[in-house]
Amino acid sequence: MPVQLILVRHAKSDWGAGATDRERPLNDRGVRQAPATGEWAAGQFGEIDLAVVSVAERAQQTWRLVSQHLDPLPDVTDSEAAYTFDGEELADLVVDLPDAASTVILVGHNPALEELIEMATGNFVPMPTSAVAVLRLNSWSGIGVGDGVVAAAGRPADDRWTVL
Repeated sequence: MPVQLILVRHAKSDWGAGATDRERPLNDRGVRQAPATGEWAAGQFGEIDLAVVSVAERAQQTWRLVSQHLDPLPDVTDSEAAYTFDGEELADLVVDLPDAASTVILVGHNPALEELIEMATGNFVPMPTSAVAVLRLNSWSGIGVGDGVVAAAGRPADDRWTVL
């Protein structure tokens, strides 16, 4: 059964916060950008079945701002495995997504997101902060075979989109 994976890179973080990488929060720009992703997603998809969110504070904050615009809210999993910078590790997470979920949103980090997109589709898609990429796949287990399609990619906060 075809599935849809919505990848969201966390919004801009505050490097001056004096926090560890895991605890680094969003900066003011990130707090302003993230809601636009939620507004965009709310108008694009039917029901989202599951949200998988990195345990890093900047990803958690991004999700809270995005999810305010989603109705109904999907089930949410805070994921240690999504706190990675490696695309192969992220692919392992995707392979284990439940078969019952047909649309999943994943909030994570670069370069893992860019690597995952390239693995899944054969296309490089840049993922600056607050960027979104929507992948259509034949199945969760087929994430690494390269036959996925990028259905949309861009940054809703500034209405910039990549056409492949």
